Amino acid sequence: MSDRTPGAPARWALLAVLTAAATVGLAALSVPSAALFAGLAVATALALAGLGPVAVDKRATAGAQAVIGVVIGLLARPETLGAVAADWLPVLAISVATLVASMGAGLAMGLQRGVSPLTGMLAQTAGGASGLVAISRELGGDERVVSVVQYLRVGLVTATMPVVAVVGYGAGHVGAGGAGGATDTGGTAPWWVGLLVVAGCSIVGIPIARRLHVPAGALLGPMVLAAALSLSGVLVGVSVPSLLVDVAYAVIGWQAGLRFTRRALATVLRVLPLATALILAVIAVCAGLGLVLSWATGMTPLEGYLATTPGGVYAVLATAISSGVDVTSVVAVQVLRVLLMLIVAPLLARVVGRRTAGTPPA
Repeated sequence: MSDRTPGAPARWALLAVLTAAATVGLAALSVPSAALFAGLAVATALALAGLGPVAVDKRATAGAQAVIGVVIGLLARPETLGAVAADWLPVLAISVATLVASMGAGLAMGLQRGVSPLTGMLAQTAGGASGLVAISRELGGDERVVSVVQYLRVGLVTATMPVVAVVGYGAGHVGAGGAGGATDTGGTAPWWVGLLVVAGCSIVGIPIARRLHVPAGALLGPMVLAAALSLSGVLVGVSVPSLLVDVAYAVIGWQAGLRFTRRALATVLRVLPLATALILAVIAVCAGLGLVLSWATGMTPLEGYLATTPGGVYAVLATAISSGVDVTSVVAVQVLRVLLMLIVAPLLARVVGRRTAGTPPA
């Protein structure tokens, strides 16, 4: 990671070993993006104790962003596009409304002392948590606040979704076999094909994005290229090897965690009550948008709720499958929302960053 301080190899080894152990433990508890959580928690603890490396090399960060971009891009499949093609206008309108609601909550969070409007917006934007955490520092936000709040959102959404689905919408368990149009999220192609796709999308996508001055080009360039190839039907059954994804997640977690100080930790803890209230408000607004979506497209109210839930695509998928709803339509809306958020958020972040005076990271 190009850290040349005394004892750096031992510090990196300690960080890697503890992160791997924490990842295994969190994965056993079914924590989403376990490696990112583990990397963030371990790096933060070591940084506060004075035992962590100095920082993650920019090249490693860019590589991790590219991997995450390809993972997100491959979620866009021909069947997901076809599932919403007939109702593209209401789907797009609802997705934009979700974007407006979550970014509005972010700007409100920016009123908190120690948090800039840009950081608040990136922290509250509902879509692609790992991608937004990966690019937040590059866009000028404080990735320490963004990472904690983004995964607080994912945790709250994941925890409340099954309860709301059962209590609010009468969802029942029918098992995987009863799901209409269930979508397989796994890859059937050999693992090395996934590596080639990551390498190819990175080598081609990053230079193009940078030449076009696209914000967060290391993530968006490979993501858009992977999505285009996936939607064209060229990449069938391809997925990024899970070990590579975990390494990328860990690197992103390290990037944020190693920059923690006691002052930064105090700032994050201070914003959590407001951040939690805003997240719950956005969840409620999105549930209302789900009812509008079901009215406009013919989806059931449960399908509309799952389609507009602000985060946790794989948790949504699991709930949809177990409830026996139209999984393909639900996942299609979710994937399109994530792609929209990750494309639009960096552009809006650049505008917000120019028009507001950001608070320097602690």
